[in-house]
Amino acid sequence: MTIEILFVIAALILSIIIHEVSHGYVAQMLGDPTARLAGRLTLNPLKHIDPVGSILIPGILVLTGAQILFGWAKPVPYNPYNLRNARWGEALVAGAGPLVNLFIAVVFGLLIRFSSTFALGDAFVQISSVIVYINILLALSNLIPIPPLDGSKVLKSILPFQLSQSYARFEGSMARYGLFAAFGFLFLFIFLLWPFFAALISFIFTLITGVSFFQT
Repeated sequence: MTIEILFVIAALILSIIIHEVSHGYVAQMLGDPTARLAGRLTLNPLKHIDPVGSILIPGILVLTGAQILFGWAKPVPYNPYNLRNARWGEALVAGAGPLVNLFIAVVFGLLIRFSSTFALGDAFVQISSVIVYINILLALSNLIPIPPLDGSKVLKSILPFQLSQSYARFEGSMARYGLFAAFGFLFLFIFLLWPFFAALISFIFTLITGVSFFQT
């Protein structure tokens, strides 16, 4: 059981790190070297781990048998004023993280779907199932349009100019509350939204893999 818990936490941490690094790489591609200069374009966990969001919170959730698994790493820095695409630059940087998580989920999901064809063992399928589930969860949760989640940056780029400016002010006011806002959203998510969210994750998992998460 201890090994299983450690694997789940490790898979979550690595998936979050890949998520964050992808933000930095897209920002670099769009002309902003901030993440590279800060040494954050690396998969070295020591550069990204947040003691609370990467270890404490996921550990508590796993050890207590919570139905939700949640965590975060130190955000990869970028300067939106350096981005070549002023209209869509922030949305592209923000959307990179969820898209990479979805890509990981699809790759491992297809391996599960064709596991018998490639003679992949049950242990591999179990491990891949955890990876798929975690990455679907990270992709969807980060696309929720509430600051500081990635979805807020995407929404701000999509909205008409006046609404975008109003939303930017709302985003700034949320940022002043920092962790209080993050923890408030987390508890709201767990108690009010999780049943609907879990059903959506399960649907996407089955769509990719061809099996139910609880059957793997």
